[in-house]
Amino acid sequence: MTKVAFVTGASRGIGRETALAFARAGFDLAISARSLEEGEHHLHGLRNPDGSALPGSLNATAAAIRTLGRRALVVPMDVLDSASVLAASQAVFAEYGRVDVLINNAIYQGSDLNAPFMALAPDTLERVFQGYVMGPFLLTRAVVSGMLAQGGGVVINVTSGAGESDPPVAAGKGGWGYAYGAGKAAVSRLSGILSVELGEQGIRAYTLNPGVVTTDALRATVGEQGVIALRAGSAPPHVPAAVMLWLATQEAAVDHQRKTVHCQPFAREQRIVEW
Repeated sequence: MTKVAFVTGASRGIGRETALAFARAGFDLAISARSLEEGEHHLHGLRNPDGSALPGSLNATAAAIRTLGRRALVVPMDVLDSASVLAASQAVFAEYGRVDVLINNAIYQGSDLNAPFMALAPDTLERVFQGYVMGPFLLTRAVVSGMLAQGGGVVINVTSGAGESDPPVAAGKGGWGYAYGAGKAAVSRLSGILSVELGEQGIRAYTLNPGVVTTDALRATVGEQGVIALRAGSAPPHVPAAVMLWLATQEAAVDHQRKTVHCQPFAREQRIVEW
């Protein structure tokens, strides 16, 4: 029986590379995001400095998956919209009848996400709650319900150092703000709860911190010069993708639950990618 991976935020960056990694490993894919076609603009979405949309789309990712000989179900989903989150889960189970791996990668990435504390608007925090807590909660609970019925599954939640430590400098000077830190802190707590409560019923759950990854979203956030400055401590998107595939498919991965997997040193230690 062919296994199914459901990857959110798969129109570009880490999500796209993760979907392709699972396809190469023989999985069929369900992929979700807001951007169906190239060049779409969305409210509260990141844009390039010139105002253009970031490159990438769900349909382009799906085409690449099909080129690899695997099935790809395109599921439009907005983590800020609870109804679309629940509809996405229903669509995936209607198509495949199962989900073996859920990758919670999609997040809210509005330009207000790293506003300094005194400039932070309450409606920004409401969107952070919806995008980092409520949306992933609703999706994960719906998918895990199906996993329990089928005898087990794997959930991987993509976090950030911003959710586990204080910024090196203030927001506005290159550091992250309270909204983003609070959102990712919530993400960092989800996998441990799943492991403790549902591990004996076949649910494995992992928290992955990709570190600095050179994506189009990073370029839009810090600029090309910022990417160059970070390059010595960054990795391309295929590195976290390879680590997530390893966590989802290797028996030895069971020992890496209930703690944050720091992607880049972990990839070297486990020899998951050629560095």
